[in-house]
Amino acid sequence: MKVTEHLKQAKCKLISVEIIPPKRGANIADFHRAVESIQPFCIPFVNVTSHAAEVEWQEQRDGTYRRRVKRKSPGTFGLCALLKYKYNIDPVPHLLCRGFSHEETEDALIELNYLGIDNVLAIRGDNKPRPVVPSHRTVNQYASELTEQVVKMNQGVYQDPDLFDAAKTNFCVGVACYPEKHFESPNIAFDLDVLLRKQRAGADYAVTQMFFNNERFFEFEKRARDIGVTIPIIPGLKILTTKRQLTSIPSSFFIEIPEGPTSNMLASTGRKSAREVGVDWAFRQVMELFERGAPCVHFYVMQNTTPFVTLMERLQKEF
Repeated sequence: MKVTEHLKQAKCKLISVEIIPPKRGANIADFHRAVESIQPFCIPFVNVTSHAAEVEWQEQRDGTYRRRVKRKSPGTFGLCALLKYKYNIDPVPHLLCRGFSHEETEDALIELNYLGIDNVLAIRGDNKPRPVVPSHRTVNQYASELTEQVVKMNQGVYQDPDLFDAAKTNFCVGVACYPEKHFESPNIAFDLDVLLRKQRAGADYAVTQMFFNNERFFEFEKRARDIGVTIPIIPGLKILTTKRQLTSIPSSFFIEIPEGPTSNMLASTGRKSAREVGVDWAFRQVMELFERGAPCVHFYVMQNTTPFVTLMERLQKEF
């Protein structure tokens, strides 16, 4: 099913998650354990992240340098197939602008279509100066352009103009948005206009960057509706588990952690105590978000699902 179909047909509170593929050379058993731990909670769809190839320059014995391109976390599509056909969970693979040409993106969409995968999340990707796309190929610079390419394939329009009778795909396209604005945007109004452009390009829904202050989300959602954004906006959350995250998360994602969970986390003693603080704050966020009409709540769990399982066990008593 498409994400939008899950949202429309939901008969209970929907909670989805995002998981990252194992790093190159890692054991896939960890991925299986992560998925199996969340299966009892009827998760409707799972986002699977993707990473562009990175360029490394390795010095040779003769003093020259060899260009080496590799992906640190391959396997997104294979894991999506695993989710769909082994675990009966709808996967949402990430599609990136950065590091992929139009042609490579089209190939990826064809493979996903053959696999029977209905959803993609179109995002720009990290802004890293790593030129891995050959200069003679064109790329999508922004997520709105990537969204347009997916929508065109849904209409049967491919990169080769001679394909007049090409098969139409049928992808549901998700995009990202930022309640505390993207760090590269000059202001929130500019960022909201970017979301509107993504909708006009054909986006079916949006999922937010993680946030810890619900008021930021409610204000963002209202302003988005006021300028004409009508697609569902799914709030994205993360469970705090360590004191170190009080500084690492704001520095990495440019978001604020409110005083309440900050002071409680600083007062915690030991890992278990810290995790309890994070789970409790996430519980409060989820309850308020659903009370105020959120269509779904999305959690960035990566591969450590233990805090998420604890939270879901507590939420089950409420719903």
